[in-house]
Amino acid sequence: MSTHTNTTDDTIRVAVVDDQTLVRAGLAMVIDSQPDMAVVYQASDGAEAIAALGADHEVDVVLMDVRMPGVDGLTACAELVRKWREENIAARVIVLTTFDIDEYALVAIQAGASGFLLKDAPPEQMLQAIRNVHRGDAVLAPSTTRRLLDRLAATPAANTTAGGESAAQDTARLEELTDREREVLVLVAQGLSNQEISAALVVAEATVKTHIGRILTKLGVRDRVQAVVFAYECGLVHPGGLT
Repeated sequence: MSTHTNTTDDTIRVAVVDDQTLVRAGLAMVIDSQPDMAVVYQASDGAEAIAALGADHEVDVVLMDVRMPGVDGLTACAELVRKWREENIAARVIVLTTFDIDEYALVAIQAGASGFLLKDAPPEQMLQAIRNVHRGDAVLAPSTTRRLLDRLAATPAANTTAGGESAAQDTARLEELTDREREVLVLVAQGLSNQEISAALVVAEATVKTHIGRILTKLGVRDRVQAVVFAYECGLVHPGGLT
């Protein structure tokens, strides 16, 4: 629908997909006020975003509304993630909604979203979420995170996990982790940040980031939220393991 091309190589390129013109304008104004990011594309529905965002129109982070006429945000998220994977594009989606409903968070994660935020989140929280997701981290609304983890912890291990593999294949991937990597994964699943894990294990934060990078690679998951889902679903972390 619209583009903004005043960017540099270091600029985080953001797309805003929302059917409400004023919401798009407000989000774009806040994002464009930052020196390290710019809105390069806007769309009013998921179909437009799917058609436009790819190799011909690259972005780093997409802010995607859930409820839109036509193709909704969750459907668009799943289709974009699939397309980007095929085209080897490292873009990510943050799902935005006015509804703090656990099912949306679960479906968003299953659709491949790297973030889930409420529209009434403070601007600073949204901006930090964009930066975190661009770095490869994943974010959930603070009010949603604990209930989501509680629900995952209370759900018996399924036959398949976040990676979409069989239980036997998931066990094999889990066994590839070193003892320290398992320890880090458990702490991630308990909701600790890299800084908190660094303090708990008395290691440098850079070392924690290295461990997490290796964990994601070995498990074949996109980000730490997917790693948390994997840890619960494969039984590495149980309800009693929550802090």
